[in-house]
Amino acid sequence: MPQESLIDIYIMGKKYAVPESLTIMRAMEFAGYQLKRGCGCRTGICGACATVYRIAGDHEFKVGLACQIRVESGMHLAQIPFYPPLKGIYNIDNLPPSASSIKAYYPEIYRCIGCNSCTKVCPQNINVKQYIAYARKGDIAGCAFESFDCIMCGLCAYRCPAQIAQYNVGILARRLFGKYLLPRDLQLQQRVDEIQGGKYETELQRLMKLDIQELNNHYYSRDIEA
Repeated sequence: MPQESLIDIYIMGKKYAVPESLTIMRAMEFAGYQLKRGCGCRTGICGACATVYRIAGDHEFKVGLACQIRVESGMHLAQIPFYPPLKGIYNIDNLPPSASSIKAYYPEIYRCIGCNSCTKVCPQNINVKQYIAYARKGDIAGCAFESFDCIMCGLCAYRCPAQIAQYNVGILARRLFGKYLLPRDLQLQQRVDEIQGGKYETELQRLMKLDIQELNNHYYSRDIEA
C-alpha cells in the first residue's frame, strides 16, 4: 500500500509535516499535541475546537471547527479554545418568556445591522441572523427552534461587528421556552416524582456495586420502553 503524501502546515507558528487526508484535529494529534480537554470528541465540550487559520498566499483569515476542516498545504492555524462572551447572569425563575427578558441581559441584539456574518461563519449552518431577529421581536419559540443545533463554539460572536454573543441569546431563549412554553411531559413528571420518592434507591445502590463489565451487560440487555 503506497504511503500517504505529507504536506506542511504551521501550528501556533511551528512547522509540521502531516498526512494530507487528516482534519485539523487529527493533524494536531499526529504532530504530537494531546487534546485532553476542551474538544467534545475528546471527552470535553463540543464546539471547543474553534480554529482561526490562513492559507499561505491568501490574505483572508478563515475560521471553523478543527474536527470538520481538512488540512491544506501551507495552512497556518491557531486554536481558540474559549471565546470571551458577553454573558448575562440571571435567575430563570424570575424571567418572563418575552422580549423584555432578552433585552435586559442582551440589549446589544438591537445593534444588529443584518450583515449576516454570523450565519455565514456558523459551522452548523444555522440561520443565526434569523434567530436573533426572532429574539428582537420576542418570538421565544422561534429563537429557540432556530438556534436548537447551536454547539456554542463562539464563531458567530467572533465575526459580529455589533459584539453580540448570539449563542448566549439562543440558550436563554431555549431555557425560557423549555421552562414556560413547552408543554409538560406527564410521563417525565411521574418519573421525577418516583425518583424523589425513593422508588429507585435500592436499585441504584445495587448498580453502584457492579463492575464495568457487569454494568455493560446490564445496559445492553435492558428492556427498552416503546
